[in-house]
Amino acid sequence: MFIGTHYHSLDSRNRLAVPKKFREELGKEAVVTRGLDGCLFLYSKGNWLEIQEKLSKTPLTKADARSFSRLILSGAVEVEADKIGRILLPGFLKDSVEIKTEVAVLGVGERIEVWAKERWETYRQKLEEEKDSVAERLSELGI
Repeated sequence: MFIGTHYHSLDSRNRLAVPKKFREELGKEAVVTRGLDGCLFLYSKGNWLEIQEKLSKTPLTKADARSFSRLILSGAVEVEADKIGRILLPGFLKDSVEIKTEVAVLGVGERIEVWAKERWETYRQKLEEEKDSVAERLSELGI
């Protein structure tokens, strides 16, 4: 399970040094794709296969299911960590979430999220302000 927040900078070739605490679980081969809320999702190969399997079972007759599958699958890129744990963030994905150089790398359970640092800080502040009401809504779901 991935947990925690780490701040990093991309190098001049758009490579991200995956935090050391995440490397072993992520593995050498991973998949990065468009995420939600303005970030990228980074999955281990095993977790990605589970996501693909779930998406393949969504009904083709449902527009939302087709749209979500397109979003996630069409933007997916297999990446391979180099010997010091860096992965290449494809330009089109990096640009889609306005990542320049500074990033926040979040462990969020079964996935890693990669955010533009400024965007993450704005989102985190808003979430901090709303945390009580969010917790209340989640309690209605039994969480």
